[in-house]
Amino acid sequence: MRVMLRARFDTQVANKAIKNGALQKIMQSMTEQLKPEATYFGPSEGERSCTFVFDMKDSSQLVVISEPLLEELGAKVEIQPCMNGDDLQKGLAAAR
Repeated sequence: MRVMLRARFDTQVANKAIKNGALQKIMQSMTEQLKPEATYFGPSEGERSCTFVFDMKDSSQLVVISEPLLEELGAKVEIQPCMNGDDLQKGLAAAR
């Protein structure tokens, strides 16, 4: 299932993670693990944030995906199902 992960990082924890290289390692590891179709980085509600859109094959992946963000970056994490334009069209056609 296509999902969107959004994470906002605690500023003080992220500052330390940038200085010691942990933030870069976590983002690289997540990119390699998730193989996202899209990845974005930028501010959100005044904090550093990331957004990944990827295929989650099993809900048990929630733990593996979110724990590094929670433990090492003090992140607030949201993961929710999402669709692209093709998915929307397919769903609308089936809803008729």
